[in-house]
Amino acid sequence: MSREMEKSRLFTRRAVLIGGLQAGLFSLLAGRLYYLQVMQGDRFKVLADDNRIHQRLILPPRGQILDRTGKALALNQQTYRVVLLPEHVTNLAVLLRDLKEFITLSENDERRIERDFKSKNRLNAVLVRENLSWDQVSEISLNIHRLMGAEVEVGEVRAYPYGILTSHIVGYVGPFSPSDMQQRQHEDKDVPGARVGKNGIERHYDSMLRGRPGRVQLEVNAKGLVVRELQRYEPKAGQDLPLTLDITLQQIVQERLAQERSAAAVVMDVYTGAVYALVSHPGFDSNLFAYGISQKDWSGLNNDELVPLLNKAVDGFYAPGSTFKIVTALAALEAGLVKPKEHIYCPGFVDLGNHRFHCWKRGGHGHMDLVTAMAASCDTYFYELAKRVGIDRLHEMAKRLGFGEKTGIDFPYERGGLMPSRSWKMVLQGTSWQQGETLLAAIGQGSVLASPLQLAAMMARVVNGGFAVTPHMTKQPEKTTGRSLGFQPRSLAIMKEALIAVVNKPFGTAYGSRLEEGLSMAGKTGTSQVRRISMAERATGIISNDALPWRERDHALFISYAPVEKPRYAGAVIIEHGGSGAAKAAPVMRDILAACQHIRPEL
Repeated sequence: MSREMEKSRLFTRRAVLIGGLQAGLFSLLAGRLYYLQVMQGDRFKVLADDNRIHQRLILPPRGQILDRTGKALALNQQTYRVVLLPEHVTNLAVLLRDLKEFITLSENDERRIERDFKSKNRLNAVLVRENLSWDQVSEISLNIHRLMGAEVEVGEVRAYPYGILTSHIVGYVGPFSPSDMQQRQHEDKDVPGARVGKNGIERHYDSMLRGRPGRVQLEVNAKGLVVRELQRYEPKAGQDLPLTLDITLQQIVQERLAQERSAAAVVMDVYTGAVYALVSHPGFDSNLFAYGISQKDWSGLNNDELVPLLNKAVDGFYAPGSTFKIVTALAALEAGLVKPKEHIYCPGFVDLGNHRFHCWKRGGHGHMDLVTAMAASCDTYFYELAKRVGIDRLHEMAKRLGFGEKTGIDFPYERGGLMPSRSWKMVLQGTSWQQGETLLAAIGQGSVLASPLQLAAMMARVVNGGFAVTPHMTKQPEKTTGRSLGFQPRSLAIMKEALIAVVNKPFGTAYGSRLEEGLSMAGKTGTSQVRRISMAERATGIISNDALPWRERDHALFISYAPVEKPRYAGAVIIEHGGSGAAKAAPVMRDILAACQHIRPEL
């Protein structure tokens, strides 16, 4: 009996233990189910929806770029492209082989397609080829039943109606590069046809022009195939961007510069800083970049000795030559180191130690005051001013007038040029500044470098009453935008008198380029030496520019403003290796400023 009871108690204990274990496991399972279904239910619902619902981006139309009158400088045109829908592609190699019956695909194209096919979201289409002809669209559409996974889409491509005429201003767009991915965040970079601003206004205002992509929500099944469209959010188009540029004036400037081998010019408002025309010649066709430029075209542009990709008006830096004498004269006037009517004698040279600094006029100009020296561009007069002023005052005045610094124009990649100083030379060369270098800097030679835009901005600051106006390409309120530079009104009045004499007095270097009655301009010529003239050559006679190889000829410069009575336009022009500023550059600016005054009511 006791044996049976012992067995019964053992069985009971085991049953209770097993039952407790089962109850514990059931409680744990129930708790886990409660946690997953109740406490974490919303989270897992989202995860489930993410597996079931996918999004495909829709590219927004890019904003147009317009000139000041509303003419389109960059717009969108309809284009056709063929894309692959990865979820429908069963054999990529076979599909590409079949597509090559209708379109041309290079090895690079195939590698790109394979890379994008593997790396992109399976519901984002993969671009195969853009800019299809209507015949290609028709043939692919007729054979689409055997091109499973391929689809013809209607899209938009950037177009530049004025091509070369606006290339350096508008810039261009292009496909995303790895550096674009790193530098800027773009959610639509994987969408077929997506483009990003690469240069000019297209790059500087890219975020404004791009707009906001739309989205379409798609329901997919377990195999990843689209079942239906659930919801669509339309894209927001990019903003249109009106510029200060006047395309009519731009064309006049371009046609005038096209007569030269290599040149640049800029015209801006002296009070607002609005840029009305900006041309760098030769240029390039922005449309070449719309679909991705070919290696042949890219090599041609890069290897061209005239550097058509460089915006010479903004990022071309040249010794300013005698146009810099404005800086030297203002530095002396502001410091009280010269009186306007004081005469300095020019025998044709200045000796400093054992070195002789020559005036451009052999035999000299004789007695010169500030106005006549500026008008005749007497080097000797400004050598003497340089001795009085010194490099420190010269450097400070150059900085006030914008040398050695970015102008602040709304372009990417702008650089600041160079205005040398004592500290600059010590850091760069580890040697002290020499007085002879001051003499060279005073006439815009030596290490001084400036762009045509900086020279035009300097002219604007001198004639607008001494305000640090900032050049800009986008429309802004018509008012003076800069701070006062603190010039004495008397100094600016003397400078204007001197600049008027350059063009309008018989002894002025640009007298031959004066405007006809009813129109007026003033300015300063400059001839920038690009080679050293030896003493032996001076003794036997300086070789004329026409007798030199093109690359060794002087640069021709002219900076100007108009009208004389009520200044509105400031301009600068450089003719690369053109020779004399008076003979080559001044006539060009004369024609440009005459056009400005003729179309003044429109501007």
